Amino acid sequence: MAQAVEEWYKQMPVITRSYLTAAIITTVGCSLEIISPYHLYLNPRRVVQHYEFWRLITNFFYFRKMDLDFLFHMFFLARYCKLLEENSFRGRTADFFYMLLFGATILTVIVFVGGMVPYVSETFARIFFLSNSLTFMMVYVWSKQNPFIQMSFLGLFTFTAAYLPWVLLGFTILVGTSAWVDLLGMMAGHAYYFLEDVYPTMTGRRPLKTPAFIKSLFADEAVVVTRPADIRFAPPPPQDVHQD
Repeated sequence: MAQAVEEWYKQMPVITRSYLTAAIITTVGCSLEIISPYHLYLNPRRVVQHYEFWRLITNFFYFRKMDLDFLFHMFFLARYCKLLEENSFRGRTADFFYMLLFGATILTVIVFVGGMVPYVSETFARIFFLSNSLTFMMVYVWSKQNPFIQMSFLGLFTFTAAYLPWVLLGFTILVGTSAWVDLLGMMAGHAYYFLEDVYPTMTGRRPLKTPAFIKSLFADEAVVVTRPADIRFAPPPPQDVHQD
């Protein structure tokens, strides 16, 4: 059993493995009182006035106390982060890292600005950790890039992946949890989806092109498919494509 878990862990792509490891270590450390959550949470006043810039990063690693909700979010983090990195961002680790960086930045800006807006400032002031929102952003982006995959919710009903974020949002409301965390993730995810997938097709410009200095941090290998030069293939006949 331990060997199987070790193999599963080693086979994870680098960003997924790193984020999952940091999240588990941080949450376990806080549960054992080795680390204090009070030194990790997002506090705009302490960031701006006391220069505690690490809070801009550490608030994405803590997933609250270790309970069923923690296991639920670890499953979603491991599953959808891994699916994105291995499929949509295969061979593009730098682009995937930049997506997470963009999402984290958008979420942080929303909380900072929302804390200054009347009537909603109190709501944003109660958002201390954005780890769940970033995970939800990944779920949203994956659902947009794989909209026709058939899914099932607790075996009760089936739906396509395009509706997954809304199903999860409905479940959050049903169990009486604040929906703001999920809504923030959806906002960040939609901002990324629009700027990366929709806007370029409309204008031919790609505003979220990964900077060169971030690409230099990751040694991605291009995925190349080759065939012998002396073999020719006839063009395949047209066919319908169904994705289950």
